[in-house]
Amino acid sequence: MDQMAIAERRHLRRKLSFWRVIALLFLVGIGFALYRVTLGSSAGSAVPHVAQIRISGMITDDRELLERLDSIAKSSQVKALIVSISSPGGTTYGGERIFKAIRHVAETKPVVSDVRTLAASAGYMIATAGDYIVAGESSITGSIGVIFQYPQVDEVMKKIGVSLEEIKSAPLKAEPSPFHPASEEAKTMIRNMVMDSYAWFVDLVVDRRKMPRDEVLKLADGTIFTGRQALKVKLVDQLGGDEEIRNYLKGRGVSEDLPVVEWKDDSSSSSFWFSHAMITVMQLMGVDRSLVPSALQVLGTDKLFLDGLVSVWQVGQR
Repeated sequence: MDQMAIAERRHLRRKLSFWRVIALLFLVGIGFALYRVTLGSSAGSAVPHVAQIRISGMITDDRELLERLDSIAKSSQVKALIVSISSPGGTTYGGERIFKAIRHVAETKPVVSDVRTLAASAGYMIATAGDYIVAGESSITGSIGVIFQYPQVDEVMKKIGVSLEEIKSAPLKAEPSPFHPASEEAKTMIRNMVMDSYAWFVDLVVDRRKMPRDEVLKLADGTIFTGRQALKVKLVDQLGGDEEIRNYLKGRGVSEDLPVVEWKDDSSSSSFWFSHAMITVMQLMGVDRSLVPSALQVLGTDKLFLDGLVSVWQVGQR
């Protein structure tokens, strides 16, 4: 092969590489455009669909989730909402805020609570916000109650020869303290606060589950239930999964042909916006999520920060 032929081949190879890059940029551009159309600021407002949100890990006062639920409530293209829950609970206030946000959605759209592996304490609180609760036979739910915990380090401080002096305006200021045992007055104060939140939680279950208060009180001792047990005591409405959820929505006038589109936290997947868009587009085209290539699936991390009163199921504790 002469030098002219070699040079010509190299030239053609460079041109081919150039057009490959152009094609890749074009596909990325299409993906971004689809992302803006199908998700963007309104997360799927361009196509009629059933919205789904996933609540997992510890429940906190999640501003982004509240804003997402508000967008779902306002979207005319969202015909129903599925709230999939896998959580041991979290802060009582965080559960309260999310509960109210879901009820706001339910004012205009059917809402189904999908209890997955675990929806206990504040997780169950959120589940009661749905118009209908579907759980697996072996799902764990219940644990109705409130807990307030604080550490004690005074014995450790004594062993290492460290002491803490304090001057405060009143005996109950900054109580309970980790630096000394709580007084009976401080324990009474905390107990009253816990019981007030507990009464609110019980009344919420009474109202949402349409059960007598004395019946709910028998269940509200921190006990956890399997899905089968929860169905018997009326804490959930049906055992099942996706099929039962879609059947319920069909009975509420929501077409079973509508795709289920997961509304995700944009900030948590901003680095993977293209794959996120592709997954959503495939869902809108009717492709089952289980058939989406695993390479497009994005795994996230959960926040595990808690503070204040909590409604959380802890293994080995009541």
